[in-house]
Amino acid sequence: MKAIVIGAGLAGSEAALQLSKQGIFVDLYEMRPKKMTGAHKTENPAEFVCSNSLGSFDPTNASGLLKKEMQILGGFLIEEAIKTSVPAGNALAIDREAFSLRIKKLLEENEKITIIREEATEIPVDIPVIIASGPLTSELLSHNIQEFAGEEHLHFFDAIAPIIEKESINFDIAFYASRYDKGEASYINCPLNKEEYENFYNILVNAPKIELKEFEKNAKFFESCLPIEVLASRGKDTLRYGPMKPVGLIDKRTGEKNYAVVQLRQDNLSATMYNLVGFQTNLKWGAQKELVHSIPGLENANILRYGVMHRNTFINSPKLLTPALQCRKRENLFFAGQITGTEGYTESIATGMLAGINLARYLTEKPLLVLPSTTMLGALTRYISAEEHNNFQPVNSNWGIVDELEADRKVKKNKKLKTEMLSNRALNDLKIFINRNIF
Repeated sequence: MKAIVIGAGLAGSEAALQLSKQGIFVDLYEMRPKKMTGAHKTENPAEFVCSNSLGSFDPTNASGLLKKEMQILGGFLIEEAIKTSVPAGNALAIDREAFSLRIKKLLEENEKITIIREEATEIPVDIPVIIASGPLTSELLSHNIQEFAGEEHLHFFDAIAPIIEKESINFDIAFYASRYDKGEASYINCPLNKEEYENFYNILVNAPKIELKEFEKNAKFFESCLPIEVLASRGKDTLRYGPMKPVGLIDKRTGEKNYAVVQLRQDNLSATMYNLVGFQTNLKWGAQKELVHSIPGLENANILRYGVMHRNTFINSPKLLTPALQCRKRENLFFAGQITGTEGYTESIATGMLAGINLARYLTEKPLLVLPSTTMLGALTRYISAEEHNNFQPVNSNWGIVDELEADRKVKKNKKLKTEMLSNRALNDLKIFINRNIF
């Protein structure tokens, strides 16, 4: 038995490994390096392009629960992420180069997987397929998908944060701390007083931006990955209640509360590179340099990678997909990753895992898995496939999409207790589901 996976990103790599695990031979198509995207820097599979963090690893957090579910379901990439993790408090952040090289090795050494370095320009007709071409799907393939679906693609923008060389950070000002001292003090924090913040804000709101192309001007931003200049346009204090909030971050050398704080998160295992948390941007590079250098502690910062913004593409999943990620119009066609409208690294890997498992089950004539909607992955796939959506927009893992908890009012008002109960219910229901659907 044979299948094709289009795209060797996070979702496609996971899908290919899941198919091979079930004895399916896979042709894995990846257009890089012959044809690069506006965001990728290497030809390696499973490359992280925006941030190096997969979010919280705490199962009482929505993203953390999704990671735990992947571990239970036998995910490959989540285990490799753990092996290449770098300190990031309660979050799971990775050395992106080490991670993608490990995935490359897994794929290349797998006798059932053949990596084909060519652009897939259309959906193969005569063979089972998983399309995991990602948010930067090529124009030719996008057009072919659009023709097949009979629906126009939707577009939004994703922005990437700058990366700083650690040696260039001034630690007479910057300090290590995690918010409320939770976990290891692995974040570098740059404090700003009111005057410094207002100077930073004025530079930001007046900085020149890279002009969008005409066809891009009506596209939408995804709310959880807004460029910092877009956030700043909503009000002078928006950043102080968002990515620059100072609460729980106190320099123990001074004991002083800060007006605002810029956080930097470790980006590689050797801890030589740090990215600016929440600083996705589309500013021109000269303006980015001026803005970064206006931050206390980063006045002489060496910027290793400037922020960029690129177009992301996703399908109208509620019209096209079932909760098993199977195409309604063609039963041997599945979609996975951000092209489905699931936003985030963890979500991409998770949907790639489920699509791979389900295509293998389809080929071996087993019932497809539709996970309980009390689980995070089950709730996510149910949400993106709900036909009642009239204006579908990308979504990431969150408690709002999970089935309501049957509990009294007192429990529902206690957020910590409620999320603990939701998490425990999800993991219990998933284990029961697996026992009933041995795979």
